[in-house]
Amino acid sequence: MSGPFTGGCQCGAVRYRFRALGRASICHCRMCQKAMGNYFAPLVEVEGFEWTRGERGLFASSNLSGRGFCRSCGTPLTLETDEIVEVAIGSLDDPAIVPIEYHANIADRHDVVMHLDKVPEADPEVGAENDAWNARIVSHQHPDRDTDVWPPRPGHG
Repeated sequence: MSGPFTGGCQCGAVRYRFRALGRASICHCRMCQKAMGNYFAPLVEVEGFEWTRGERGLFASSNLSGRGFCRSCGTPLTLETDEIVEVAIGSLDDPAIVPIEYHANIADRHDVVMHLDKVPEADPEVGAENDAWNARIVSHQHPDRDTDVWPPRPGHG
């Protein structure tokens, strides 16, 4: 699929764009688990990648790859090697455009991942508590689109 496609960090300090999507996977390796703070890392290979706002931090997570992230808010953004750039799918402005093709590095996969559809939803009382909590939130998150200025000037949200 060809774009351009855009994305960035939670606070808006770092933004990127690229022209084409490649293969998408869910990586279960321990390095990805730690980098994402999750059971796995949904990643998509991209072509024509460029940073469009700010400067990402880069952690050399191995001798072959680096992990791009926002120094301001900590959002994981990329997995970079000499050959490829993979983008953290959740950092895309529209993550739903990416079809996941396969599970990678399953030796480190946690069993719970294969049964997430069986984890029950919150009961109505807990759901109501969550809804009440969420209703109080005033988000400081960057919108899912490019902006000329961030943070926005008062009256220009």
